[in-house]
Amino acid sequence: MSATCTHHAPKQAPEGAYRRVLWMVLVINASMCAVELAAGWQARSVSLQADALDFFGDAMTYIITLIVLGMGVRWRALAGLAKGIAMGLFGLWVLATTAARYFEAEPPAAEIMGAIGLLALVANLFSAYLLYKFRDGDSNKRSVWLCTRNDAIINIAVIGAGIGVWASQSPWPDLAVGAGIAILSLWASVSIIRQATGELKALPGHA
Repeated sequence: MSATCTHHAPKQAPEGAYRRVLWMVLVINASMCAVELAAGWQARSVSLQADALDFFGDAMTYIITLIVLGMGVRWRALAGLAKGIAMGLFGLWVLATTAARYFEAEPPAAEIMGAIGLLALVANLFSAYLLYKFRDGDSNKRSVWLCTRNDAIINIAVIGAGIGVWASQSPWPDLAVGAGIAILSLWASVSIIRQATGELKALPGHA
C-alpha cells in the first residue's frame, strides 16, 4: 500500500456516478461483514474476525461518505479525519485481539479461512474495480479507495494464513496475519489523518 498521494488536478467523475458506486460497495461490504463474522467465529480465526470488522468499518466509511458527499471541503476533510482515526482504532483492536490469542495452542480451521478469504477477495477486487476511477481527490475520497485496496491485500494474506495453518497445524500464521492487518490499518490511518489535517489547515481563516 502507498502511504503517499500525488495530486495532479485529476478530472473528477460526476458525483451521481460516485454515489451509485458507493451504494453498491456498501451492500457488498455489509454482506461480507456478516459472512466473515459467522465464519471467523466458527473457525476461531483472528484474521477472519479482523477482516470482518474491517468490512464493517468500510461499510460505515461508505455511509459517512454518502452523507458528506456534495458538502464543503471542511466537512469532507473532517469526514476523512474521522475515518483515519477509526482506522487507527481498528488497528489497535486487532493488535489486542492477536495478543489475546497468543496463548491458545489450537489452530483455527484452515479450510474455512481459505474459502472465506477467497470469497472476500473476489468481493473486494470487484469493489476496487468500481472505485478505481474515483481514487484521486480529497482525503475523504482517497480514504475510501485506500480502505478498499487494503482489503484486497488483507484477503490475500488471509488465504495465505489458511494455507500456512493447514501446512503447519499451528495458529502462528493466523496470528501473524492478524498483526499484519493491524499494521496496515495503522499505516493507512496516519496517511489519511495527515492529508485531512493538511486540508483543514489550508482552509481560509484557519488559525
